[in-house]
Amino acid sequence: MLLFDYFILTLKEIKIMVGMALKTGDKAPEILGFDQNGNEIKLADFSGKKLVLYFYPKDNTPGCTAQACSLRDDYVKLREKGYEVLGVSVDSATSHQKFIAKHELPFNLIADTDKLLAEKFGTWGEKKMYGRTYMGMFRTTFLIDENGVIERIFSPKEIKTKEHGKQILSL
Repeated sequence: MLLFDYFILTLKEIKIMVGMALKTGDKAPEILGFDQNGNEIKLADFSGKKLVLYFYPKDNTPGCTAQACSLRDDYVKLREKGYEVLGVSVDSATSHQKFIAKHELPFNLIADTDKLLAEKFGTWGEKKMYGRTYMGMFRTTFLIDENGVIERIFSPKEIKTKEHGKQILSL
């Protein structure tokens, strides 16, 4: 009976977490996670700067590579507009290091292996593809202003992976 009660409580907590996905106007969390080199990344690290925080499903897959390369190609222009770029997936730090090296990415990637950041932002959930249901990352980009407030969210359907840098620059 005690184990059953614990399971019920855990399900309630999950339902609460799902309903708490961050939205436009919310303050982003202070602790963002650890990058590919094991360095802790905090929102305060970007104080006074705008931040492109993009969540993507998996390193070295076609869509994720196209998106990362689009942001890489427009990185200088994004920085001129005051943006820093930070990617997030549930891949390991080692996977991120290889992805960065292979595609010469000039920005850090958070290894959200415990899915804590993805859950806070509401980008981790049930997905369906080819009749199969599984848990995964929803490709989503959050534009965060100089004060740490979410000012724009690109939903999975809005993001054009090959042109994502230009999408952000066009705002």
